[in-house]
Amino acid sequence: LQKVKQENPDTEVIMITGHGDMSLAIKSLKYEATDFITKPINVDALEIALKRANERIIIKRKLQEYTENLEGLLKEKTELHGRLSSLGLMIGSISHGVKGLLTGLDGGIYILDSGLKKKDQGLIDEGWEVVKITIQRIRKMIQEILFYTKKRDIKPQPVNIIEFVNDIASFIEPKIKENSIDFKKEFNVTTIMFEVDATAFRSALINILENAIDACIKDPSKKTHQIDFIVKRDGRYILFEVSDNGTGMDEDTVDKIFTLFYSSKGDSGTGLGLFIAGNIIEQHHGTIQVNSAPGNGSKFSIRIPSKTATDKKTNVS
Repeated sequence: LQKVKQENPDTEVIMITGHGDMSLAIKSLKYEATDFITKPINVDALEIALKRANERIIIKRKLQEYTENLEGLLKEKTELHGRLSSLGLMIGSISHGVKGLLTGLDGGIYILDSGLKKKDQGLIDEGWEVVKITIQRIRKMIQEILFYTKKRDIKPQPVNIIEFVNDIASFIEPKIKENSIDFKKEFNVTTIMFEVDATAFRSALINILENAIDACIKDPSKKTHQIDFIVKRDGRYILFEVSDNGTGMDEDTVDKIFTLFYSSKGDSGTGLGLFIAGNIIEQHHGTIQVNSAPGNGSKFSIRIPSKTATDKKTNVS
């Protein structure tokens, strides 16, 4: 009986005892027998015992279903609460961000309007530049919000790593040149092909590179600024390193930068970019490590598992 219950606890057991052996009957009930009947077997008594056992099975199944339904409802309620909390935080963050962007846009329009009234080309150029920058920030904010709100499963495909990195570099280089930042791109890999969701992972790396650009722009203490974008093999991983000599971050900021809606950029940040980047890297079963110190810049190290399609030694700067 004990072995039966250990192997299948839901099995109902009816013990048949000989000659009114009550001690065996009591022991059987102690080990969770459903019922017992004595020999000689009475058909009516057996039918009643079987009926009771069947009723117990039905009740157990209903209890199991009820428990599972309750657990499902609790899970849904917890998830809904989490989504509502995130939605509240997102609305607050977006409202704060939009307010800052509208203030910047108003300022740019005011300068532009003043320039037009005074026929001052310098003011016109200044105001138009503020308007353009603010519109770019609004576009980036909308893209980040859309990416965050749309649930998206990654779809890894073989990607040429050199073409992939060159594409990212060509996207961010105009902003780097515009702000007179030196840019170094370096490959030191044996893997030509690796598997990623190119759209998602590209977005993650661009967010990290733009973070490096912003850190350099905000740093007035140095005459020259540099961003290094290095790709190399690290055991079973492809290592992407993004380093800058910008403002840097203290330990508390480093601990929080991948937290939803946390931004170290004040009104100019949504608190979504690095959070999304971290999630994308995690979806790729990768890791991200940050080393930074105030005044000394930052280094982001992203490791993505390498699934090699073609191996060939490449070393390009």
